[in-house]
Amino acid sequence: MDLTAPGASGMDVIATAGHVDHGKSTLVRALTGMEPDRWEEERRRGLTIDLGFAWTTLPSGRRLAIVDVPGHERFVGNMLAGVGSVPAALVVVAADDGWSAQTAEHVAVLDALGVRHALLAVTKADLADPAPVLADVRQRLAATSLGGGPMGEVPAVAVSAATGAGVPDVVAALESLLAGLPAPDRDAPVRLWIDRAFPVRGAGTVVTGTLAAGRVAAGDRLQLGGREVGVRGVHSLGQPVERAQATARVALNLRGIAVEELSRGDALLTPGAFRSTAELDATLARGGWAAGDDARLPAEVVVHVGSAAVGARLRPLEGTAVRLRLATPLPLRVGDRLLLRDPGAHRVCGADVRDVDPPELRRRGAARRRAEELAAQPVGPAGAAAELARRRFVRAADFAAMGWPVPEQSTRVGPWLLAPGLVDELAAALPGIVARYRQLRPLEPGPPVAVARRALELPDDELVPAVVREPLALREGRVVVATAGLPTRVQQAVDRIRATLAADPFAAPDADQLRAAGLGSRELAAAVRDGQLVKIADGVYLAPGVAEQARARLAGVPAPFTLSQARSAWGTSRRVAVPLMEWLDAQGVTERLPDNTRRLR
Repeated sequence: MDLTAPGASGMDVIATAGHVDHGKSTLVRALTGMEPDRWEEERRRGLTIDLGFAWTTLPSGRRLAIVDVPGHERFVGNMLAGVGSVPAALVVVAADDGWSAQTAEHVAVLDALGVRHALLAVTKADLADPAPVLADVRQRLAATSLGGGPMGEVPAVAVSAATGAGVPDVVAALESLLAGLPAPDRDAPVRLWIDRAFPVRGAGTVVTGTLAAGRVAAGDRLQLGGREVGVRGVHSLGQPVERAQATARVALNLRGIAVEELSRGDALLTPGAFRSTAELDATLARGGWAAGDDARLPAEVVVHVGSAAVGARLRPLEGTAVRLRLATPLPLRVGDRLLLRDPGAHRVCGADVRDVDPPELRRRGAARRRAEELAAQPVGPAGAAAELARRRFVRAADFAAMGWPVPEQSTRVGPWLLAPGLVDELAAALPGIVARYRQLRPLEPGPPVAVARRALELPDDELVPAVVREPLALREGRVVVATAGLPTRVQQAVDRIRATLAADPFAAPDADQLRAAGLGSRELAAAVRDGQLVKIADGVYLAPGVAEQARARLAGVPAPFTLSQARSAWGTSRRVAVPLMEWLDAQGVTERLPDNTRRLR
């Protein structure tokens, strides 16, 4: 089945929500003809304990998968694992019971997650008049994110799954609800939160989850923790497919991992596309705990995202801004919606991830200033520009993995992103750094690139060339002034040596002559770096162009020639001739033959 054909979609996925015994699973059976309860104990007791799954094809041809969640308060963790990745909910309330404690908790979860698409089904309409419950529940939902969705008031249907009355109305309402869902981002990287992992005889390890974005196909490589695993096969709605694309319920047959190594809450990721973090900054959603009253915020919470549930320490910053330290790192991005649960008080609160690589809070007042930064930072591209300005530079792949779009005005240097204007700022500062370095070390033409990088507080040497502008230049691993010369005293000494060599190119001054001229090892090294002398060997210095002059003299000597013949042609001593000949060999001017004679190349 080709799920990438034009106009094709994976399917639509919704999750149930509601109190135990209000008929969620019964309604799912009536809609799909499938038994969502997977465990024998669930069927025997008539009580959903873990997540159930069923699917159907609607009259329009849309394929619908339903995640059926448990309604008992003891299994709220399982419920959260089921609703974390789905875009819409089927809220079920019984006509003969009405709004109840678990209904309120499930709706609070949906509200905290920011779910904006829902259908209300008032079940057991054959046992009691559904009208009062319809009116009451719709009024309650109006105060949540469900009531603030694009359809305004939550659509509602009365139904009796036992008699079948109203089931067609539920189907029609689902068609309308699903038609209004936003299109998933199928070009996004994959982050599949695992809700089941089990072995299959002859196939190996299989995992299931709701694919909320992206595509996955057989042969793909996905990251799981610190390793990569292969996708051997893909199933969707009980059928093998070559490729599944969001939104979809999928089962993946994995290669290279045992089922014992997996658990609910693990995530399969596009390699390199997410940043695993144990510390993050977030802002509490509207209507959150005490609206920013720090004294009432719990110190310990459980963080739910996708199918994962991780303990965390919560540190209030100021207002609605908080810092979370997770007991286990999670692959999170800026813009993710988390659900924070206070198990002791049975309270939940939504929180939006604002930074997955937050700065340290060391100084007094740092928490307040950080909260002010978060409050002032916009979302989307404008927020990305502000974040890049704060960081100044960051690897582009890391920035994208954090969840930020690349700002249009940023500067790209190799793998790095630099904030707008930063290159000009650093280029203006670099001449002063070079000047100070040369004041302290007058015999050196300028600082090594690594020294310049540290002075500019850059993270990598490869960024330095981007800020080097005239009259500066890069030369032999240093940032130098292109027109800079040697100190006056050293230049005068070199000029005297050069004058001698101009008259006799191979008359290299000896150690006593160099010392008498005031040219020690540092001065000579500076003259070589400046291109005014050529170092042939320790203690042997000649003028630039000596290779061409040596070749010209040797051109008149019959080949092959001996060292003695070369020495005579150059008119120099053995002290100079031996290292010069070896230097010419290394430069590729001459070639040494097996009998130790030479010839010109």
